[in-house]
Amino acid sequence: MVKLDNKIGVIVDSFRLPIREGLLKAKEVGAQGVQMYAVSGELDPDNLNAEQRAELKAYILGLGLEISALCGDLGGHGFQDKAENARKIKKSKEILQLAKDLGTSIVTTHIGIIPEDENDPIYQTMLEACEELGQYATSLDAYFAIETGPETSKTLKGFLDKLSTNGVSVNFDPANMVMVTKDDPVAGVKLLKKYIVHTHVKDGIQLQPTNPKDVYGYLGYDSGTSHDKIEEMVENGEFFRELPLGHGDVNFELYFSALQEIGYNGYLTIEREVRSNPEKDIKEAVQFIEKFK
Repeated sequence: MVKLDNKIGVIVDSFRLPIREGLLKAKEVGAQGVQMYAVSGELDPDNLNAEQRAELKAYILGLGLEISALCGDLGGHGFQDKAENARKIKKSKEILQLAKDLGTSIVTTHIGIIPEDENDPIYQTMLEACEELGQYATSLDAYFAIETGPETSKTLKGFLDKLSTNGVSVNFDPANMVMVTKDDPVAGVKLLKKYIVHTHVKDGIQLQPTNPKDVYGYLGYDSGTSHDKIEEMVENGEFFRELPLGHGDVNFELYFSALQEIGYNGYLTIEREVRSNPEKDIKEAVQFIEKFK
């Protein structure tokens, strides 16, 4: 059996509590680190001046926690829409700076589905946005980490290989793969090994084949997606369900072994997107991971 020494994180927002109450819960369930959404509300970069950032950082450290990453997912079509990108790139840069101010170097996000056809104009639009963000992240010694799931690992790697820096990297989520594209998480880890800077630990099953565009949205296909819409789909959707760790189709023994094999020593951050009783599930998820330690 694989023996892990990775730290365990939790997404504070999964508790559905105000930030500081969520941080206390994270400590209570046994996490060592936390990830938090930083796109609106309390953690919107516009709402935190330098003094407030320093105070929040000190509060988190005072709890004996560290920040594994911030989440900077701006929804909609990611970076597929050229007309939206100037605003979204500016906001993403502000979130990257906030991350550094709070003591982490990672911001995770969804960038929209990467087209398989590299000649698709949307592909080039996304590439240009990620090139600018990658260079900016590298200038801060930080990473803008794309979450796996909307496309296959092969398509994602081909896209990342075209960028001039590794400032845009990967937040690896195995459940998104088994729920949406049916891509193999273990093969995905090995393929994307040089790009993985953060992971989500989540489980799920696919109920019937689905078009990723119906989950994540696509420019010209629909009006885009939101975190709330995805939460509804993972809990009650007809295509897939997110399940407590060990109850879905992610083989965690093999998945954790693959992460160990590539030398990944970062956070295993628990994400639970369902609305009912997340605290119980998160606590059990921490215990599930600890069985591998």
